[in-house]
Amino acid sequence: MIKAVIIVGGPQKGTRFRPLSFNSPKPLFPIAGLPMIEHLIKACVQVPEMKEILLIGFYQLDDAFTEFIQSMTLKYQISIRYLQEYTPLGTAGGIYHFRDMIRLGDPDAVFLINSDVCGNFNLVSMLDFHRLISQPDKLITIMATEATRQQSLEYGCIVEDPNTHEMLHYVEKPESFVSTTINCGVYIFSTELLNYLSSVFKEKHESNMNDVDILNFDTTSMNRVHTDAISLEYDVFKRLFESKKIYIFHQKEHFWWSPIKTPGSALYANRHYLLTYRKFNPELLSSTKPDGNGPTIIGDVYIDPTAVIDSTATIGPNVSISEGVKIGAGVRVKESIILKNVTVKNHSLIMYSVLGWNCAIGTWSRVEGTPCDPNPNRAYSKMENLPLFDCNGKLNPLITVLGCNVRVTSEIIILNSVVLPYKEINRSFKNEIIL
Repeated sequence: MIKAVIIVGGPQKGTRFRPLSFNSPKPLFPIAGLPMIEHLIKACVQVPEMKEILLIGFYQLDDAFTEFIQSMTLKYQISIRYLQEYTPLGTAGGIYHFRDMIRLGDPDAVFLINSDVCGNFNLVSMLDFHRLISQPDKLITIMATEATRQQSLEYGCIVEDPNTHEMLHYVEKPESFVSTTINCGVYIFSTELLNYLSSVFKEKHESNMNDVDILNFDTTSMNRVHTDAISLEYDVFKRLFESKKIYIFHQKEHFWWSPIKTPGSALYANRHYLLTYRKFNPELLSSTKPDGNGPTIIGDVYIDPTAVIDSTATIGPNVSISEGVKIGAGVRVKESIILKNVTVKNHSLIMYSVLGWNCAIGTWSRVEGTPCDPNPNRAYSKMENLPLFDCNGKLNPLITVLGCNVRVTSEIIILNSVVLPYKEINRSFKNEIIL
């Protein structure tokens, strides 16, 4: 029996994903036609012995989450439950707090996945690797990939024994170069790890016995953090790497991986998920109809069946169009995500953009961003999740993002800008955040 735990975070996270995270929990944001977290659920159900998937986070269990869990349970015929934390508990605090739920049924191993990572994860191969490790007291297997020397500083860096794949050293976001091998945020752990987390929990509380407040100041995130929170990266890996109980798995076969921190990284993930559809689920992609009754399709495009698109429109490559979208005559859309109930009127252009829920674009308008892709000339290059502003206070080049219910009147140009929800745009903007 195998279980999976997906850490979904909470509303205080995902600030770099705004304004798209204002109206929907970030894990439910649709990429390539499916909520971000559903791609991870799909990967989990490919494991034959998977019996239950637990979602752990600090989001309130509202209608959106409830409907999503019910629909996933029916769609994949597997038990999916949401366990709500009483306070943000970090990457390991949630699995410690709900340890009895995880132990229920005595699973052989448990997958642990951060909800803000995406990739074509082969969890079956990872489980096979974990089971082949001869060390009887193994605790964790970490999925890892490669990055450039400079970009590795933005991730958890791993030093491993190339022969045994044991983890020899781990540093989360180091200040100087450690290794180009980085943590993917996908793990397998044995239930014995829960006993170790108990000792970490007791040790943290004992060290804070003299504190008046049970909240501590976390200098890395500049937030107040509850002492019940446990970080897998800071509190567990740093203490365990000398014990030879952590092992590193590398997925080799055409592997792609990216964290989803910004809207730009969502477009990058959208492109790769659509490519994965072409290889394994081509029925999900749209194509130009021979009789000419539909739009011209270029490359990989996902179009929801309820969308209405004029036959003179040209869509693609790498476009996802959600339900209820209406696209008029002569419209051109490429490298974009169009969310639910958006209307794009005649002869408009949408490129390198995300159009939020219920947006309306007038005729002869142009909404365009700047692609933020990894450097194709550098091996193992990852997405550069740049801050909004550079060191001179100028807006960095970025994709254009429209929050929900934005109205763009006719003959307007919006370039490299972010528009907050419920705005009406009646003049052109370039390189601005429109509040």
